[in-house]
Amino acid sequence: MSKKFRPLKKAGRGLYNLVDKLIVTPISTVVYHIQNKIGKGNKIEKILNRPNVLLYLSLAFAIVLFFFVDSRAMTYANTDAEVLPNQPVKVVYNSSAYVVEGIPDTVDITLIGKKSELYLARQLGNNEVVVDLTDYEASDTPVKVKMTYNKTISSLNYKLDPSYVMVTIKKKVSAIKNVSYDLMNQDLLDPQLSVKSVELSKSEVVVKGAQDTLDSIASVKALINLNNSEYKKAGTYNIDNVQLVAYDSNGHIVDNVEIVSTNISATLVLDSYSKKVPVKVLTTGELVNGKAISSITINGTNIDDYETTIYGEQSVIDSITSVPVTIDVTGQGNNGSKTYSVTISKPSGVRSIADQTATIQLNFGEAKQKTITVKGILTRNVPNGLVANLASREDMDVEVQIIGVDELINNINEDNNSIVAYVDLTGYTTGNYNVTVKVEGNDSRLQYVVTKNVNVVLSNGKSN
Repeated sequence: MSKKFRPLKKAGRGLYNLVDKLIVTPISTVVYHIQNKIGKGNKIEKILNRPNVLLYLSLAFAIVLFFFVDSRAMTYANTDAEVLPNQPVKVVYNSSAYVVEGIPDTVDITLIGKKSELYLARQLGNNEVVVDLTDYEASDTPVKVKMTYNKTISSLNYKLDPSYVMVTIKKKVSAIKNVSYDLMNQDLLDPQLSVKSVELSKSEVVVKGAQDTLDSIASVKALINLNNSEYKKAGTYNIDNVQLVAYDSNGHIVDNVEIVSTNISATLVLDSYSKKVPVKVLTTGELVNGKAISSITINGTNIDDYETTIYGEQSVIDSITSVPVTIDVTGQGNNGSKTYSVTISKPSGVRSIADQTATIQLNFGEAKQKTITVKGILTRNVPNGLVANLASREDMDVEVQIIGVDELINNINEDNNSIVAYVDLTGYTTGNYNVTVKVEGNDSRLQYVVTKNVNVVLSNGKSN
């Protein structure tokens, strides 16, 4: 019998030593220090010296410790729930033969179980949701398929949102599509650079997907991103692995298609087109009576000699003959001169302009007048599909009053082609109209005055 109880005796002795080490000895040490602090002969000392007091204190601390550990254990043993949002969905199917539609990219998983197990599942992080379509075949009719969760902790319960999906499985077909290019982030390219040409290594690509999806593709674009720190100067750049995107007729990206391309590349040629053009000063308002502009300087240079450089596409800047700047001269003239600080705006289509600000000085003198006859009235902004004719041949000439200082108007004669008379037909339709004649000249120092209306016939026929 003594051999049978020997293991129990050994276990009891071990438990006693453990309690003595973790509870009795620390409490005895604390009591000893308390006795030293309060001195001998105290009532508390007499109580602590009783044989069973230390045992009672040890038992009390053991009970408190037990309830503390038990409460922590119960916390981890209680059932709780936790939501894992936006977990990826894996689809198992024959991707070379079928196209699958209707499966969400992510789902929410609600895990139910003990807190300790939930904590472990969260730390492991292998929360995979699977849709297995191995045994399904292509069909035009959607089928209801259950999604499953490969639990990392087998004892946990779970709920998926959604749990079922309506899946359409279609046969994968292929088609050949032409490929062109689109330039991305042009506004981030150095404004003094322009794209001269783009050449792709392939003009066609193979696109795979469901037949109805392929039918919706209107274009396939190679996206050339100009936001690249390497594009600092004119030259030729080679781009590998160009991104390809399919678009429908509305310009929306077509998803669920596979664009088959073996490393399509592009050759990008950047150039810097520039042109020097004059700055044309336009005025609004009226000078005081008897005064005219005698001279204009821009940044200290005579207006006739001042030019600025514009940059952009060659086809755009070739059509630009000047850069306009408008200033208000209302009430000016008596003070001899007036200086303006102006901002020079880029004309439409121009990517960069050398001078963005300027100082313009107007000098004034005594005004003189001269009248000349301008032969021929132009028609501008004629609506598409219409032709414009002056109703009378007599309306082809117009008298123009020119106001300026002597030196300028004496150089103007009727053979001077720098003055143009015209009618603006913006917004007109077919019919007979009485339209005001306008006049413009290329000298900003002069004022051009005309008071004439002409009859204009707009029709669908041919001009005479």
